Amino acid sequence: MESQLVMHSGGCHCRKVRWHVRAPTSVIAWKCNCSDCSMRGNIHFVVPRERFDLLGDSEEFLTTYTFGTHTAKHTFCKVCGITSFYTPRSNPDGIAVTLSCLDPGTLSHAEIRHADGKNWEKFFEESGIASESKIRSTQ
Repeated sequence: MESQLVMHSGGCHCRKVRWHVRAPTSVIAWKCNCSDCSMRGNIHFVVPRERFDLLGDSEEFLTTYTFGTHTAKHTFCKVCGITSFYTPRSNPDGIAVTLSCLDPGTLSHAEIRHADGKNWEKFFEESGIASESKIRSTQ
């Protein structure tokens, strides 16, 4: 599902954490059933890290939670507690952007797919999600 890259903006509830991400206008988003994502109701899409920029003094309002393999870095706002983005285990070279934390107006479509985080290894092998943090020559 390829579409033109645009600049999306977003952030947390209290707006202390703000960012820009260059991503298509149409994305594949993942609804994960792992213990963390299912509790948060997380639906996210993955982008290459190079396409994500924190704005202003956002860094000072962030803290990180890890568990299990400690590969995923669940980043959230110290003020409001919202995880507007994080580093996913599936794509440690990328950023997972929380779909509901995008500002309205730049996303035209999101295809929601199931991410089987309860059976992570099998999901990772079969899904192709690892490629989503790689820059393709056509983008």
